[in-house]
Amino acid sequence: MSKRRKQTLPLDAPLTDLGHGRPMTRRDLIAQGFRAGVGAAMMPALAAGLASRGARAQDARYLNPTYASEWLDRCRLGASNAQRIPFICFDLAGGASVAGNALPGGPGGQLDFISSAGYAKMGIPGDQVPGVTNAGGTENYDTTFGMAFHSDSGFLRGMLEKASLAGPNTHGAFIPARSENDTGNNPHNPMYPIHAIGGADGELATLIGSRTSDSGGNSLAPALVVDPTKRPTKIDRPEDVTGLVDTGDLVSLLSLDDSVKVMESIHRISGARVDRMRTALSSDDTRRAVVEDLVQCGYAKTAYLVNTFGDPSSLDPEQDPDILGPDGIFSAAEWNDGEFRKTASIMKMVISGFSGAGTITMGGYDYHNGTRS
Repeated sequence: MSKRRKQTLPLDAPLTDLGHGRPMTRRDLIAQGFRAGVGAAMMPALAAGLASRGARAQDARYLNPTYASEWLDRCRLGASNAQRIPFICFDLAGGASVAGNALPGGPGGQLDFISSAGYAKMGIPGDQVPGVTNAGGTENYDTTFGMAFHSDSGFLRGMLEKASLAGPNTHGAFIPARSENDTGNNPHNPMYPIHAIGGADGELATLIGSRTSDSGGNSLAPALVVDPTKRPTKIDRPEDVTGLVDTGDLVSLLSLDDSVKVMESIHRISGARVDRMRTALSSDDTRRAVVEDLVQCGYAKTAYLVNTFGDPSSLDPEQDPDILGPDGIFSAAEWNDGEFRKTASIMKMVISGFSGAGTITMGGYDYHNGTRS
């Protein structure tokens, strides 16, 4: 009898056999309806398994107080993290005359007016110097917003147009700093100190900025306070805001209610694994507590995000009637300007508590020629 010789195949050659079709890819399977089929086949079994292990998959949504009271506080989610004061930094690149808008003064305060030469260095021409007239009236300044602004201030015009009713409840203060002209090397960006002092955290991001820099803006952050783990996330358009949350395919396969219940149940099941970790780490209480929080809060945050942001429109500045609409801050014409969309995106994130603090950079500012242009 003759021995049958084995055929040697080249490296990476496909293995084929007569009577069989070509191998199917993942996309081929999805096209055949396997995505919906797997969801329909697995979810009843998963729900039964969760229930059988005491996971209580039938419980109410994540915000049910019996479940949320501990984890919202412990993991600093949602309302429990809403005590912060929103903070937005406007970084006006090129050299805006901040001191020529909100007026500085002498030892007696803002209305202790300085010399014409002093105001000229701040970009205020001699014929627009603030002061008091011989008749006792005011000249070239306005105190509608608590602080004294130059009456020709661009800052003042913007606030009067967009937020005139806020005047009685508004105030401010100067924080003097020395800087060089026309450079981005001035270390004045305050994002990291604000976070370090106030613990500014958001539901989706800690810090944000409209530029991809370590500070999130044009000006540098002071080197001693930079924390690489808190580097700002770049946000400069509405799509950047809505793109921060991706709840994956679960929400498309199930209803939002059922998706949250699955996440809650997984969180509860993880408790058994945490119990085992307690035993393994019993000799190190601090390390054990950190591991427990990382595990439990990771699952809790996922359930919270699906519950809160399963519908991405809740993040979209363009769909917020307080921002764009008949009674909104910005008109349809202004919305066509990228500067307004950028400002609205950062504002939405910070004011809504999605971010702890944010920097908005705008360019083209220069006060050095004395024309207030």
